[in-house]
Amino acid sequence: MKSWKHYLGLTVVSSALLLGACGSDAEEDAATDEATEEQAAESGTASESADQSSEEAVEGQVSGDGSSTVAPVMEALVEEYAASGTDVQVTVGVSGTGGGMEKFIAGETDFSNASREIKDEEKQKLEEAGVDYTEFLLAYDGLTVVVNSENDWATELTVEDLKKIWVEDGTTKKWSDINPEWPEEEIVFYSPGTDSGTYDYFNEVILEEEDMVQDATLSEDDNVLVQGVQGDKNAIGFFGYSYYVANQDTITAVAIDGVEPTNETIESGEYSPLSRPLYTYVSNESLQNDAATYDFFEFALENAGDMAEAVGYVSLPQEVSDEQITKLEEFKN
Repeated sequence: MKSWKHYLGLTVVSSALLLGACGSDAEEDAATDEATEEQAAESGTASESADQSSEEAVEGQVSGDGSSTVAPVMEALVEEYAASGTDVQVTVGVSGTGGGMEKFIAGETDFSNASREIKDEEKQKLEEAGVDYTEFLLAYDGLTVVVNSENDWATELTVEDLKKIWVEDGTTKKWSDINPEWPEEEIVFYSPGTDSGTYDYFNEVILEEEDMVQDATLSEDDNVLVQGVQGDKNAIGFFGYSYYVANQDTITAVAIDGVEPTNETIESGEYSPLSRPLYTYVSNESLQNDAATYDFFEFALENAGDMAEAVGYVSLPQEVSDEQITKLEEFKN
């Protein structure tokens, strides 16, 4: 759209033409005035545009930590955000859901990724620390139980089988304890560490708060769990769906109560009880007062669906995704 100064210049020209009796000098003067006015208008518009661009430029640093399960989605978002040409630097650590929450409570981070809902005791600590926050959904995951690719017997288990396998009962667990037709071989266990939201979720829905087998190898690094299962025919482990998808040629996903984990069964909830949402918790103060944090999460929530699918998770339904964006917009200045 041309500025009002441009149209004023045209008016000057028209007036000059109507006053032809003033001679060619007047016409030349009018033309000169028009050119001057247009140059001034263009200069003013360019200056305004430069000022607006300067005002809109966002820079700064944003830091987060938390779940290793959420990490593939968040790291993909950070990478795409950086590639967009932003001057905002975003860093994301992987201390597990519980470890990330500790840093969030201490005020060390702007956001905390979680593969489970925030616990009541964490809510209380955040309140005591004066940290207000907002919960955002990013994607859906199916906690995936896996066995070695050479294991051709335990490819289907029930929830009760899982509990029998994983709950500590003082015995040395063998596959034949679950089914007499299975090998009389000791089961080798790989589990996320106790700071992991994946551990917490498995503990809640499968172990039902009973103790996990004592000889399980625990790690906050899901890649360590993948490699452990890959390396032992009698191994069993569990972790987020994307880690299975990335390694599905070398490990086998176990069907639970006859349902295999897939994008469709995870989104529909049919893969129960191991389907779950993935979260990030963001400081309200950072969203309200730090343009860099707001800018990053505006990008993250708009692109979370594509990035979730790209790394092997399940995107949110559009209406749920829109709800997350609406929550974020409440902090827009």
